[in-house]
Amino acid sequence: MFFFEQFCLLDYKFSNGDVVVFRSPTNHKETDIKRIAALPGEWYGTHHNNDVIKIPLGHCWVEGDNSASSIDSKSFGPIPLALIRGRVTHVVWPPQRIGSVKSTPPQRLSSVLE
Repeated sequence: MFFFEQFCLLDYKFSNGDVVVFRSPTNHKETDIKRIAALPGEWYGTHHNNDVIKIPLGHCWVEGDNSASSIDSKSFGPIPLALIRGRVTHVVWPPQRIGSVKSTPPQRLSSVLE
């Protein structure tokens, strides 16, 4: 269980590393939580196949912290910013994980494009 804020939705003010709640692009009845790895217009080197892609305007690339078993942008590509419902600020359950959520930018593959 977690808390999230929605002020970031006013102008889509996100940063790399933000943990966001969004509607699944493959099933709009499901909600997912992932970390933003790349923002609109950025080049991103994917870890799973070493491709370098440019994130389209109005989209972002999201990845789970456990990338080996996460269903994320590696599976469904960049997600529209309009699917994001908010930025996660705190974990409140389970008790051993209670605390604020840190925005930790994911490690990126180096690229000549960056």
